[in-house]
Amino acid sequence: MSLTHDTRDLAHRIRQDVVRMTHLGKSSHVGSMLSMADLIAVLYGRILNVDPERPKMPERDRFFLSKGHAGGCIYAALAECGFFDKSVLDTHYQNGSILSGHVSHKGVPGVELSTGSLGHALGVAAGVAYSGKLDDKPWRAVCLLSDGECDEGSVWEAIHFAGHHKLSNLVAVIDYNKIQSLAPVSETMALEPFTDKWQAFGWSVVEVDGHDHDAITAALERLPFESDKPSVLIGHTTKGKGVSFMENSVLWHYRTPQGEEYEAALAELA
Repeated sequence: MSLTHDTRDLAHRIRQDVVRMTHLGKSSHVGSMLSMADLIAVLYGRILNVDPERPKMPERDRFFLSKGHAGGCIYAALAECGFFDKSVLDTHYQNGSILSGHVSHKGVPGVELSTGSLGHALGVAAGVAYSGKLDDKPWRAVCLLSDGECDEGSVWEAIHFAGHHKLSNLVAVIDYNKIQSLAPVSETMALEPFTDKWQAFGWSVVEVDGHDHDAITAALERLPFESDKPSVLIGHTTKGKGVSFMENSVLWHYRTPQGEEYEAALAELA
């Protein structure tokens, strides 16, 4: 079953959750979580075939977060969609919690794979999609990546593999917020012409405003984009989206919201 949520409201609640979670756990990566909240809200609110009552149902879509450092956003989405009680979110990144800083599948219903070391999850998703294709399964493998991790050679090996095997049941979603850990992506290792590169490896590409819910939904509701190719949705996003002083700021890759900054962020998201 695909869940049906007001995706804009879901994204807003996810943003409130991740600001509170990173504050309580004194953790980082809030800017990375805020940039992908709209993409995640549409995926969980409208697109993915998942069921919070049966998180391991055989026919489910398999979702993988490759930018595992932003795992708090997935935890928030899962809690908001009923996979586990929202009160657990307040334990994020704290001793004894099941909600580790980088996303973990251990004890967390709805998480397929523990990630954190960048550049790995698309390879796993491609392998899972290939297995599903060989067995003629109806589900999809969906992987959300950061733009910065597309510096990794392992990502391009997976892209090559998927294009070669025409994995039309594989979907990549890129949170293209243009900032990685210490600098803009264009300064660290420029990705452009990004679309052309994916197409050269045999993928079908759609680019959207990664905060426009109508555009994201319209694109993902017509998967696969081409019947004999893997699909990639490149979502152009803003790091720290939703909190004005966090937007487009390298600082908020690692900084934790505390004190007046935390209160100001909550006020903007009220």
